[in-house]
Amino acid sequence: MALYAIPGQDSLEVRHLVLDYNGTLATDGTLVPGVAERLRELALPPHHLLIHVVTADTMGTVNRQLEGLPCKLSILGPAEQDKAKLKCVQDIGVEWTVAIGNGQNDHLMLAAAALGIAVIGEEGAAVKTILASRVACRDILTALDLLLNPKRLAATLRC
Repeated sequence: MALYAIPGQDSLEVRHLVLDYNGTLATDGTLVPGVAERLRELALPPHHLLIHVVTADTMGTVNRQLEGLPCKLSILGPAEQDKAKLKCVQDIGVEWTVAIGNGQNDHLMLAAAALGIAVIGEEGAAVKTILASRVACRDILTALDLLLNPKRLAATLRC
């Protein structure tokens, strides 16, 4: 569990990190350099986050790319992916979850999570998803670094 103190708000207690894969963790099916190291760090003390990756695996590479990383993988079917991602977040507990994504099918999970972060990587980001998030970052490394460096998150969200 990670605890994030946000001035002017209740502290954010996080147990789960839910991530989209293509366009968020990966570009053209390949994990963005630097992501694996950050995921490993977030799974260890003091963060102890349970990491979930939810994806349609459009490029067919997710199993190979995430091999050996501390994350639970869920491959979704082609229909109603936005609702399937939302259900994933609801099942583990929205109040304990940070969700990160970029695609239109990520907007429901970002809106529901205790903290939704939109990333604008090589694929860009759906405007609907940016508007559903509490924070928007230029890329996945910046988003993960917010979680690794709590003062950055506090500076962004303080009232």
